[in-house]
Amino acid sequence: MRVVGGSLKGRRLASLKGAPIRPTSDKAREAIFNILPRGFPFKRILDLFAGTGAMGIEAMSRGGDAVTFVDADAGSVNIIRKNLDVCGVKEGARVLKGDALRELNALSRRGEEFDLIFVDPPYNTALFEESLKEIGRLGLLRAEGTLVAETSKRSPLGAEVPGLVLCDERRYGDTLVYFFKRR
Repeated sequence: MRVVGGSLKGRRLASLKGAPIRPTSDKAREAIFNILPRGFPFKRILDLFAGTGAMGIEAMSRGGDAVTFVDADAGSVNIIRKNLDVCGVKEGARVLKGDALRELNALSRRGEEFDLIFVDPPYNTALFEESLKEIGRLGLLRAEGTLVAETSKRSPLGAEVPGLVLCDERRYGDTLVYFFKRR
């Protein structure tokens, strides 16, 4: 797995062997970032269910200033920190170990908003729709921001998400990717 674009293009990223995480493939990550606006106007980024941190690091490589990585798994948190260190982008990165829904509420209490949010929970769980609803309810996505959410093609989005508007949907193999704006 590598960074596919920006100033860190080509840097190798570590992953956990045998872990229950499923990093976004290089090909799908490149396609997602190609859909996002040129000039990469996103400065504050949230990588929720960060896993290896690949999405957030890719955003930093393309110009993101401050990325918050959230994951509940200690092994994932260690891999994220290792990948940040290897890429030399620890400045501007914040790694939070904790339950995603609790961390969303904590971020909201601190008045934080994000230009770009990545949501990639474990497949086939209620966390996909729960986290989208919570982000919409809490208003964590800035007015001109974008939310990118990944799920299995076997667990497509079931209903509208309050506070968010679905703008685009793509499929990459077994993965569905949804692009939202703030309502």
